[in-house]
Amino acid sequence: MSFGDPNNPYGPPQGQQQGYGYPQQPQQPGYGYPAAPPVQQSYGMGAPMTAMPGNVSAARVLLWVIVGFQVIGVAIFAYAGVVIKKAKDDSSISLPSTLRDYQPGEMWAFAVLALAWLVWAAVLASRFNTGGNGLRVTALVFGILTAVIAVFPFTFAGIFHLVLGILIACFVGGSNGKAWFNRPRY
Repeated sequence: MSFGDPNNPYGPPQGQQQGYGYPQQPQQPGYGYPAAPPVQQSYGMGAPMTAMPGNVSAARVLLWVIVGFQVIGVAIFAYAGVVIKKAKDDSSISLPSTLRDYQPGEMWAFAVLALAWLVWAAVLASRFNTGGNGLRVTALVFGILTAVIAVFPFTFAGIFHLVLGILIACFVGGSNGKAWFNRPRY
């Protein structure tokens, strides 16, 4: 059998008329290997990210909100330290019952700790554009520690810190946070 033989089952049909014989089927591309998928710029990650995802940006904003709360906390602790010191030196000044049990040094220690927390949050928030996975892990630890520490003095300000810490940890620890901090930088 040759290729031009009309009885050849492997060759193209010869001279069939439309509507006669077997129904016409759409032609498929030639034989061989299937077409390869389109080539991506970065392997497995899709196109490089240029804009920060919304929840990662929200985590950065929440860090700046914590910085604002810490500024207020530093001012309150420092003022309380000064007032307690004056009340200890002068017996005519009466202290509120909530401050009578504290020493001035304790209030100054709280002010220093609040200042350290403020600096840590500010450094994290300012490095979100350029930081890598290490910054992501550090921000995750910051959010978790903020939430855990906020539970102990369960106050009105503690509730805000609890919620903000949980949200920061969730936003940074999610898939968008992972993609943002692991993105390729050229």
